[in-house]
Amino acid sequence: MMDTQAKQIVFEQLQQLLHDRIIDNETIRNEHGVGFSYHACTPPDYVVYPSSTEEISEIVKICATHQISIIPFGAGTSVEGHILALKGGVCIDLRLMNQMLEINQADMYATIQPGVTRNQLDEALQGSGFFFPIGPGVNATLGGMASTRASGTNAVRYGTMKENVLSLEVVLANGQIIRTGSKAKKSSAGYDLTHLFVGAEGTLGVITELTIKLHSYPQAIYAAVCSFPTVEAAVNTAIQTIQKGIPMAKIELLDAQMMTAINCYSALSYAEVPTLFLEFHGSQTELEEQITQVEAIAHSFDANEFIWEKDEAARIKLWRARTDAAPASVALRKDGQLMSTDVCVPISRLAKCITETQKDIQETDIYAPILGHVGDGNFHLTIVIDPNDPEEFEKAKALNKRLVKRALAMEGTCTGEHGIGIGKLSYMTLEHGKAIHTMWAIKQALDPLNLMNPGKLLPSLD
Repeated sequence: MMDTQAKQIVFEQLQQLLHDRIIDNETIRNEHGVGFSYHACTPPDYVVYPSSTEEISEIVKICATHQISIIPFGAGTSVEGHILALKGGVCIDLRLMNQMLEINQADMYATIQPGVTRNQLDEALQGSGFFFPIGPGVNATLGGMASTRASGTNAVRYGTMKENVLSLEVVLANGQIIRTGSKAKKSSAGYDLTHLFVGAEGTLGVITELTIKLHSYPQAIYAAVCSFPTVEAAVNTAIQTIQKGIPMAKIELLDAQMMTAINCYSALSYAEVPTLFLEFHGSQTELEEQITQVEAIAHSFDANEFIWEKDEAARIKLWRARTDAAPASVALRKDGQLMSTDVCVPISRLAKCITETQKDIQETDIYAPILGHVGDGNFHLTIVIDPNDPEEFEKAKALNKRLVKRALAMEGTCTGEHGIGIGKLSYMTLEHGKAIHTMWAIKQALDPLNLMNPGKLLPSLD
């Protein structure tokens, strides 16, 4: 934490640079000290609103001179405590850095500032014939999505942020501005610095510009929903679909508890049993053939009625139910608080991991509906807890710990898309072993004073 004299000096220097774009109001600070998670609010000392890369560079230089922590902030939608100001310091809110700098249809890329939100990008691309496929369930910023290596429902076909970022502009911990990568589709020139910063959670620098891949909008999009007698049957349908090479755009699993939640929340009447939501992209001929193949696989696992939608309005309504899954879970419990977690395992082990987790949930007696991007082995527990019940909170944390250890034992990962922050910090050594020392070597080379989002991503070596 800053002492009083250092705080005053930093405030005056930042005020001289930014004028009224530095805030020390308690309400604003608290808003920047908590995300979409169960972690307690830990506010920064100041919140600043830069409008250019050059301003960010100067902010970082001031902080470096006085050894003040720096926390980049996008939309504040992270779930693992990524934006908590554990050592106080300066929160750099990037909302004013929200310009679409270039949409290049010929080369299929867009260059944008980090404060551009997912919805803003979607609107800018409307009518262009292109889209950006990475879509977490909230209106996150693209800078935040890159920092946490986000993915979402389309990842099974289009990949994650890792596969969709071509180049970056980054301000390092000493204020230096660098550019990584290029606008070419591939390169073998030197270390892959772009993907070093993608997923670094702001611990190595502040992303100030991104060039991202665009994808051609599909000629046709069909959606389908299909229910099953068991979670295992639904997951095995997804596994066999992927193993047969059917190019799915989305395969989402909602368990029976989750289906009950979305029926109540969205006034729907789906069967309250394990259900797959699917989406197909391509030409009409391709899609009809793919649907026939998937329907046959589903029926081989005793699926119920296979309903598919070609009409855009009906398809959007279908996917709205899936998008509303998390708030639907919370809404079923008065004053409940979301403790969302995720793991990812090799797809051949997914059914075993989910069925064992379901059994664990039942034995623990915790309300934790399951939803998953099962096409790539990733699933979530949307645990809803009473924040005023310490015993229940400890039971939920223990359930999460067992889930992570189960995934790691199956050669998976502690998080498929949420990132580490502080919520998954204790599992990093268990997953990566001695490679943590290599990660720390990179951190110390780029941020020797440990000013960039300290306390996140990397566990202590002590």
